[in-house]
Amino acid sequence: MSTIYVSEQGAVISKTSKRIIISKDSAVILEIPIFKVERIFIFGNVQLTTQAMNFLLENNIDVSFFTMKGKCHGRLAAIDSKNIFLRLAQYERYLDKEFQINLAKKIVEIKLSNEIDLIYSFARNYGVSKFKDILIAIQKCKELVKNKTTINSVMGIEGIAASYFFKAFKMMIRDENLIFNVRQKNPSIDPINSLLSFGYTLVTNEILSVLIGQGFDPYIGFLHGINYGRPSLALDVVEEFRSDIDGFTLKLLNKSILKKDDFIRRLTEHF
Repeated sequence: MSTIYVSEQGAVISKTSKRIIISKDSAVILEIPIFKVERIFIFGNVQLTTQAMNFLLENNIDVSFFTMKGKCHGRLAAIDSKNIFLRLAQYERYLDKEFQINLAKKIVEIKLSNEIDLIYSFARNYGVSKFKDILIAIQKCKELVKNKTTINSVMGIEGIAASYFFKAFKMMIRDENLIFNVRQKNPSIDPINSLLSFGYTLVTNEILSVLIGQGFDPYIGFLHGINYGRPSLALDVVEEFRSDIDGFTLKLLNKSILKKDDFIRRLTEHF
């Protein structure tokens, strides 16, 4: 099954029989049977007909709406899971402070382990010695996390480790035409930051859909806690996969699959 990305501005998504049609100016861009569609991502000014909307809901196919910059505005999804007992268990676990801190520490430990593995996988081909100090620093952060007793202190160590990791990330970029100095989001100030943010957004949205489908409350997290409107549980889960996005980003850049000319700077100076 496929994820359909629709970014052609002015396109229209409609349905005919059991098929999804994407067209523009009466010309068909894509026609695909519904059984081959898993989800649809819409970017910018794309229309979705009422008939297609109902058809997608009947077939439990989620539609996510993004700006052209990759910010997710919201989702069209079927009625949430009725598994209230799962959500009650989740709420009880959240109120269990010992469980909360232990899970938060485990999330960060796994994230740091994955970052170390990514650096090693690159360093095997280009020399471990220049990454030695960074690897030692991240490993030390991983050990420090084990002794922390508050979420804030765990997040603090995670932030320190992230600063070390992105120093290594900068060193792993082989394309000299693409400049990356520091990880910055909201807004992304350069092509690499925009690519990272976009990747994180897509994976977070995927995880959010799975959590809702399984019946979890995505707004109650353990590492990221509770904040109005923030899908904290999805952000908790995505931590384990951030290094996959980082590694994929490096592959796109270092193999010249994406180059500097593939990025467009907006009038706002953001990508």
